[in-house]
Amino acid sequence: MLHSYAFSNFQSFHDEVKVDFSINRKTAMTNWMADAKTGERLSKLMAVVGPNGSGKTAILKPLAFLSWFIGQSFQNSPEAAIPVTPHFSYVNEPTKFECTVDFDGSLWRYELTCTPERVLHEALYKKIERFNYVFVRDWDDATKSYAVKQQDFGLKPAEAIKVRQNVSLVSWAAQYNVPLAQRMAAAYVITNVNIQGRVPMGDQALINASRHFSLKSNQFKHAGELLSSWDLGLHGVDLMEVTLNPQSPEQKIWIPIGKHLSHNNEVSLPFALESTGTQGAYVLLSRLLETLEIGGLAVIDEFESDLHPHMLEPILDLFANPNTNPHNAQLIFTCHAIEVLNLVNKAQVMLVQKDQDCESSACRLDAVSGIRPDDNFYAKYMAGAYGATPNL
Repeated sequence: MLHSYAFSNFQSFHDEVKVDFSINRKTAMTNWMADAKTGERLSKLMAVVGPNGSGKTAILKPLAFLSWFIGQSFQNSPEAAIPVTPHFSYVNEPTKFECTVDFDGSLWRYELTCTPERVLHEALYKKIERFNYVFVRDWDDATKSYAVKQQDFGLKPAEAIKVRQNVSLVSWAAQYNVPLAQRMAAAYVITNVNIQGRVPMGDQALINASRHFSLKSNQFKHAGELLSSWDLGLHGVDLMEVTLNPQSPEQKIWIPIGKHLSHNNEVSLPFALESTGTQGAYVLLSRLLETLEIGGLAVIDEFESDLHPHMLEPILDLFANPNTNPHNAQLIFTCHAIEVLNLVNKAQVMLVQKDQDCESSACRLDAVSGIRPDDNFYAKYMAGAYGATPNL
């Protein structure tokens, strides 16, 4: 599970922001919390709220970036830039990231300092009684090379010093069959965010979701049951296989088909003719059900996009219910449906705002001075008591 992550000088944020999933044990336990294997109590969800342009999407992007960098940056061409963008007022300063997770029954901390040109510092620590380094990698500007030290990481020193400037040492080591690196490089983060922002809805999103469901029959069955139960006018969902360019090499896609009952007759409609809300729920479930199955982390921008606000609770309940979330998967999401404040604890909300210098900041709702556990968070937020609202 993810315990926390922090970053600085990234997009609209300059000062460090920490997103902390830890829950004080004095807080009343709910189904949206879990005890990690390492003993800490953690939230299974985090809602990010704030006005348009405040930096809500930017607060999610470090997770998408770190997942890609740790797992897949080896695939980067040697000349490619590292896809990080510092705040435009601080382009000469590096960008920093840190995250703490429990993995393989232990607590780990990962650190990265970089510019678009190269990694300046990268380190992995494992907590035994205290955090001990597994590897530390630092750029030596005088020699134009890396100094790398390791403890029980398993990458041969001759291969470690050859690591490219735009590649994570974890991703690099995974290509050399280092077992720990291979496990860490696996895909645990599922998201609709990339470095440009939210991946748009459209035909390609439906095709990608259907390709996923064609390989995961149990998830597809569950998605059909959920969509039908959510009063979307559906009786069920089918997948239709379509062959493109029958000549070699053959390409296939899967098209979702909605089934409807009308006057005791079943009628089929391509999902392209369904409402945007139905399409959005279908694509969202392709991401959430996979996260729930593997026990990973879902990072979703504009969670309620095209959905009725009443849909929030039944979808979030997938993470609360131990039957649908047996591995304590987590979810962090941005949201404009402020009704979410009626559902969650004050420790499960991040408030984001931007100042007159175009610098974003964020804090957890329970860090707001004077807040009480019995406050009506929705009413007070709407009244502007917590900030992070549009200046209209």
